[in-house]
Amino acid sequence: MTTRMFGQSITRREDPRLVTGAGAYLDDLAPGVLAAAFVRSPHAHARIRDIDVAGTLEVPGVVAVWTHEDLPGAAAERLPMLLPHPSISSPHTGFALARDHVNHVGEPVAMVVAENRYIAEDACGRIEVDYELLPPVVGLPAAREAARAVHDETPDNVAAHHVQTVGDAAAAIDSAPYVLDLELEIERSACIPMEGKGVIARWNSEDRTMVVHSSTQTSTGLRAALAAKLGLALTDIEVITPDVGGAFGVKINHPWPEEVAVACAARALSTTVKWTEDRREHFISSAHERGQLQRVRVGFDDSGRIRGLDVQFWHDNGAYLPYGVICPLNTSTHVLGPYLVPDYRVEFWSMYTNTVIVTPYRGAGRPQGVYIMERTMDAIAERLGMDRTEVRMNNFVREFPHPLGVIMQDGAEGVLDSGDYVASMDKLRALVGWEDFVEFREQARAEGRRVGIGVACYVESTGAGPYEGGHIEVETSGRVNVFTGLTTQGQAHATVFAQIVADELGVPIDQVHVTTGDTRKMAYSVGTWGSRGAVMSGNAVHLAARKVKEKALAIAGDNLEVDPGDLEIVDGTVRVKGDPSASMPLSAVSVLSNPLRYAFDESAKAATQFARPPAPGAPPVTPGRAPGLEDQDFFSPVRSTFASGMHAAIVETDPDTADIRILRYCVVHDCGPMINPLVVEGQVHGGVAQGVGGALYERMAYDDMGQLLNASFMDFLMPFASEVPHIETDHLETPSPLNPLGIKGAGEAGTIPGTAVIAAAIEDAEGIPIRRMPISPSELWQLRRETADAPAPAAR
Repeated sequence: MTTRMFGQSITRREDPRLVTGAGAYLDDLAPGVLAAAFVRSPHAHARIRDIDVAGTLEVPGVVAVWTHEDLPGAAAERLPMLLPHPSISSPHTGFALARDHVNHVGEPVAMVVAENRYIAEDACGRIEVDYELLPPVVGLPAAREAARAVHDETPDNVAAHHVQTVGDAAAAIDSAPYVLDLELEIERSACIPMEGKGVIARWNSEDRTMVVHSSTQTSTGLRAALAAKLGLALTDIEVITPDVGGAFGVKINHPWPEEVAVACAARALSTTVKWTEDRREHFISSAHERGQLQRVRVGFDDSGRIRGLDVQFWHDNGAYLPYGVICPLNTSTHVLGPYLVPDYRVEFWSMYTNTVIVTPYRGAGRPQGVYIMERTMDAIAERLGMDRTEVRMNNFVREFPHPLGVIMQDGAEGVLDSGDYVASMDKLRALVGWEDFVEFREQARAEGRRVGIGVACYVESTGAGPYEGGHIEVETSGRVNVFTGLTTQGQAHATVFAQIVADELGVPIDQVHVTTGDTRKMAYSVGTWGSRGAVMSGNAVHLAARKVKEKALAIAGDNLEVDPGDLEIVDGTVRVKGDPSASMPLSAVSVLSNPLRYAFDESAKAATQFARPPAPGAPPVTPGRAPGLEDQDFFSPVRSTFASGMHAAIVETDPDTADIRILRYCVVHDCGPMINPLVVEGQVHGGVAQGVGGALYERMAYDDMGQLLNASFMDFLMPFASEVPHIETDHLETPSPLNPLGIKGAGEAGTIPGTAVIAAAIEDAEGIPIRRMPISPSELWQLRRETADAPAPAAR
């Protein structure tokens, strides 16, 4: 009998192909075609006076040179505002090629198409751009001061302003026994996937259609955007996403300027044009995230229970706003975490600066929200002299569903649908040895060492809509093809979706083959982001498989002359329950599902008109049933699910050098029933690695002129395997009532509390408030000096 696949830790089916070099990434495709390269602004803020391309076309091998004036029709207009929101008061997006101004270093100004990339790059060096330099706005303090403006139409640099309230936070705070005020900061960081962006556009002049390959997170979204920009019918363009070497959010933005420009060139030249991003281009022209200044005012009682919470923060969205305010909106709605906060007010300003745009990076604004709340929880515990886990336990939500009272990124009110936060904290305390840490600290002190422990809790809205679909077909060979519009960048979709379908159809998993990110196979999709793949497409393929199963049982019932309700599918065979001898293979059912006039092979004979007598008065295809053993379905949730978890970290800080080392890192995670625990573990481990990077290493270092000073792997720090600690995990599985499989997302969970938990552990080790992250040894050393020099606080 087929072993149930859901819940099994089977190894990833895609890995053998990828680790043996058989992957097909964007740059592996279409060798020898024309290549594009871009002239990019060396200035953060300037007016373009003139672009001189004289002599560039004379370079042997150069085919075309494009500036903004060469872009046709809608392609010359501003790039779309993908996610409109009522809070956006001053929307600004860029152009495929800069028109009159440049607003960050790296903005594309001109494009060269040549026989190869080397020639194109050399030709770019011959293009002369006359710039009139303008003073840049760099960093949130400069944006808030508004002495200079990024965009003339927005003199205060405010792109969006948003307020949400639950109850009366001000009154609740004023009446609380205790009140605290905090000032916090998180600096900019970025995804930095191993593979940068890339696009290949092929124009077929015979039927005037285009096929695009792109390392995108949303092939269907890019298809629609390019169709609009090129004035093509949607049916005249297809987008295929090949293997993608990481994305983590940066590739969800679409269309990128280069995608529009390359597609325009391919059509104009009636050929194929290719562009792949180099590493410096990715640093200075893709997208960053995280940067915020935050203020917190909180009122609480003797037990540490929050009476009222007022949060204000300023978010750096860079030079343009193509992806709307999803990141600060996620921050504002995730501050509440797993806690019962009866009165809450949050206000944010999203600000323009002359730096690279901001789009989601794994966590997408949620790490900043968790940082706000968890730093607040630690401050409350410090003020009261209470155990930090006890303060959190006193504030946990205990009854579900629990409405949050704030509107989430999907436009619906947030509701904590499921979870058991008390049980999670009990698991985490046991896993990390919370009660034993005092003894460990004393032993370390006796050895001249400084150690500290931190804890951070979070919830994550996952599986946001509006929908995802799945299409399943069973071939006459018994092969099961699964198609979903989601793209994949390492999430093991080919494994977990196959597990779901294998279970529902009752077939061996080796017979199930999954295809993602190809608009020729699935034209309707939203994309891969926000820990939604398993929740959305997982449930969609589950529902589609159920339809195919019902169809298979009906066809088999007709042929075996039994009630379909008396049939089951086991190991790819449809059989009568309790009588396995009365059976037929699913492959035979597929043959019979498509009545044929012609027999193309031996198996097809069974579907021809003379193979068996037809039912009197009945058509060959039953009304309401389409030919073929295939079907599709869509899953659309009423609102997002909420996964949750808690992290604990033990760190050691060197007394002399202030070097920071993570000794232990523990995770308790609840994403509902796990389709594949091994894949979930991998997601958590990868997320923790990025959380460690965001807490201790990764930052975008701009100077006052808007020049990114660390735009290479020589200067931009990331944690290596030597810096990522061994990760200890435990799991809770509380099913969500919001989808048939009861699952919740897992992709971003490892990253979200990383900054908060490491800040807490360092603070515990040093006895110094940590209010700005990431933190380096030199910054910690300076904090020590400042604390030692500071006067003692006045008695309260």
